[in-house]
Amino acid sequence: MTQQGDTGWWDRLYDGAAPDTAPAPTPDSLDERYDSAAATTAATPAAAAPLDDPAPVAVPAPRPRPGHVGSRPPTYEPEPTALPAARPGALGDLVPDTVLDGARYGACTLRAASVRGDSARFRGEPRRDALLTARFGQGEAALVLVAVAAGTRAADQAHLAAADVCQWIGETVGRSHARLSEDLRSGRGGDLRSGLQRLTDRTYGKLRARAAERGLAPDAYAAGLRCLLLSADPECRARVVFGVGPGGLFRLRDGSWQDIEPPADPLPGTPGTPGTPRTPGTSVAGEEEEDDGLTLGLGLAAAPGRPFVEAPPPPPAEPFRFRASTARPGDVLLLASNGLAEPLRGAPALAGELATRWTGAEPPGLAAFLADTQVRVTGYADDRTAVAVWEA
Repeated sequence: MTQQGDTGWWDRLYDGAAPDTAPAPTPDSLDERYDSAAATTAATPAAAAPLDDPAPVAVPAPRPRPGHVGSRPPTYEPEPTALPAARPGALGDLVPDTVLDGARYGACTLRAASVRGDSARFRGEPRRDALLTARFGQGEAALVLVAVAAGTRAADQAHLAAADVCQWIGETVGRSHARLSEDLRSGRGGDLRSGLQRLTDRTYGKLRARAAERGLAPDAYAAGLRCLLLSADPECRARVVFGVGPGGLFRLRDGSWQDIEPPADPLPGTPGTPGTPRTPGTSVAGEEEEDDGLTLGLGLAAAPGRPFVEAPPPPPAEPFRFRASTARPGDVLLLASNGLAEPLRGAPALAGELATRWTGAEPPGLAAFLADTQVRVTGYADDRTAVAVWEA
């Protein structure tokens, strides 16, 4: 290292002069001063470290890795390969390969991740799943919304439809967050159910209008939607899940997974009465689930005359799903898009692996949670979106 004004050595080096022809650094250069100080210190007996007290060696922490379950790894590579195609005039339509978020409110710790599937990574297709995490309001009255949308697999603009659904449901919930938070904390399950159904119907009405604007059929610009509502009030353990379309809702309790998928309301003109409790479901391992009696509400009747929107919503396009339940300490609630719900139901090894990682443990950090949700299974290569809540 030479003084700032001595640039000749660099010039001669790049002109082809051999490095050993460079002049020696001046005695007052920083390099020589530090080298001299180091040599003096090393020569001093008092500075030598005892032989029986070696300096500690820092061992790097192991990095979380996705891994896989089953007898062999999937065919696709475990990391992204090809990027989706981009257009100069539509860069806003691009979506990242992975989205990761988390928070802690009240008695719960939230982790959320959305990852492009192995198949889409290999083919250079965009992630069709969308994820939105948002907090509305302040203090204990704050309301946390997590929205998961999954675009139709065969549609070219599925990722745009999923993003639209997440944005619109977030806007509508945000405008009504004060009333929703009050109903959630007060246990007014009937109000929540009717209000959220109207907001969801309104969102899908906008989605059908957007499809018409783009000159597409409604089923060519569609996405399933699952949402989770949490209160920031530490005394409120009510957990509300609602939406339409495919996906999954699971609960890890006492080391076993329970499939607590909300029942679908019948569409107009079909047999059945909305709000009729379903038969208790089965766990991922096939064991019967213990019905907590809170599947369709919080046990209180709806208060009349509390609409969330003034104008009537358009007719629903798909059955509406709703579940409100009370969390217990130690529970892990998992809301998943179909790309993760299917292997959880169809691959016991994956369910067992996640149960082992998450039972009786502290909530994982963001990087560890991402690795957990990417444990791969042969035959399942779709996008995965997971929202998990650990109860303190």
